[in-house]
Amino acid sequence: MYSNLLSIATAINPRELGGLTGFNNRKIKMHRLLRTGDLSKMSQEDKQFLKNYGVVKVIDLRSKSESTSHPDPQIDGIQNISIPLSSEEGTLGGESNLTQEAKLYNENPHAAFKMMCDHYRDHVVAAHDQETVRQVLKILSETKEGTILFHCTEGKDRTGFVALFILYTLGVDLETIRQDYLVSNSVLSSYRAERDKKFENAGENLTFRSNMRILSSASDSFFDTILLTIEEQYQNMDAYLRNVLDVTPELRDRLRELYLEEK
Repeated sequence: MYSNLLSIATAINPRELGGLTGFNNRKIKMHRLLRTGDLSKMSQEDKQFLKNYGVVKVIDLRSKSESTSHPDPQIDGIQNISIPLSSEEGTLGGESNLTQEAKLYNENPHAAFKMMCDHYRDHVVAAHDQETVRQVLKILSETKEGTILFHCTEGKDRTGFVALFILYTLGVDLETIRQDYLVSNSVLSSYRAERDKKFENAGENLTFRSNMRILSSASDSFFDTILLTIEEQYQNMDAYLRNVLDVTPELRDRLRELYLEEK
């Protein structure tokens, strides 16, 4: 599966979306859309890479508390925009979440799976989350040149959710979008292994560690939760874009003009 990883060592799950095939067999332009995880530990070399790559805007989908505790780097010429996808603070698997849900994570090996499905469902129906996607699409429509990077913590769930609607609007088929979402599993394999070893060394039991692996994994079931929720409550994806995300034919065509190569 196409993944187009960026040569960045100090940011997690950094990928170029250019090259995916969209409407009328036109490919997404290179140097226009990037998706990543946390940028807060970027080296000077990697910051320069983003600048040289043409990044002009960074959209941070993390909660306010995450953005404050692990802020995006300030890079000359790059605008940082914070638009949390969820109104909740923190992230599943984060420090506050581990404290709140410690009993569940230690006793129920399926706790994280259910929580993740619930979160994906909430992203679809929550007014706050819907508005975030609308804002992201608006920013894209107003950015005539340069690269937009959007990210969360692992570049997987919140980033994957927003990527779904960007790519679908550009005419990328759902199976290709699904496979791009699932690429995170291979990209994050070493990250998950290191995280698991840390928990093992801390004496955490296998049930807890199983839950942590789920929280750091992409899943067909999570992706399908989005599609099923949309089908159950909003009829279909096209109706959701039109009636909920306010994607008019004019906005759709504008985005395709800006982000797809000429035929």
